[in-house]
Amino acid sequence: ITHYLLSGLPSSPSDFLLSLSVKDRRQYYRTSDFVSLDNIPLWTPTGGGSEPSRYQRNEKLDQKISLFTGDITKLEIDAIVNAANNTLLGGGGVDGAIHRAAGPKLKMECASLCGCETGEAKITCGYGLPAKYVIHTVGPIAQGGVKEEHRKALRSCYTNSLKTATENAARSLAFPCISTGIYGYPPEQAVHEALAAVREYLEAHHDKLDRVIFCVFLPKDKELYLQNLPLYFPAGEPPLHKLSEYTLNCVQVE
Repeated sequence: ITHYLLSGLPSSPSDFLLSLSVKDRRQYYRTSDFVSLDNIPLWTPTGGGSEPSRYQRNEKLDQKISLFTGDITKLEIDAIVNAANNTLLGGGGVDGAIHRAAGPKLKMECASLCGCETGEAKITCGYGLPAKYVIHTVGPIAQGGVKEEHRKALRSCYTNSLKTATENAARSLAFPCISTGIYGYPPEQAVHEALAAVREYLEAHHDKLDRVIFCVFLPKDKELYLQNLPLYFPAGEPPLHKLSEYTLNCVQVE
């Protein structure tokens, strides 16, 4: 990005890159094997397990959901979410992978943001990534067990990332698994916060997003999403007898 100052175009690398079309931006990608949105299949609603969904079938929302197994840094979409730490200066796991793939200018912009609170989200240019933007969010550390404050913070990570995307006209967004690595949040619990946050946000703002992608890398995470997606994006109405059993069980637990 050496010629942008000489061309009369925007005066920073991020402004220059963000002003380009997708086609023109491709010459600045640091990877050649990117995956375009057209090559990310939609998730197909299937029948769930024994537990009925608490949500009604909504075909418009179903057409906005994808489950992708692979490298989030390869996705050519409007924005990817980074599971960052409070400094926003890079770290391990997906955080380090995104910084390496984007190049050093990402860290330079992140340094200007003065960190990020847990549960909040901040946006930067994607630089050498195929994604136009990176939305950085900081998940809770739950190594000693999940408390209500951890659950709320994790839900906020997803909701605030979605809000940040729509505020910046990003219509396609990919999430990694947040807080489930060294931060110690049990994946089997985290998946529900992710799916519930996305479902509820899409119900209220379905016209602002075209695609939300759950990007997984480990086989166990893929299986968790396959098991639980039907609870939040069901194939149809639950059978009446199952709904009655579910309601009865909830009453007994309470």
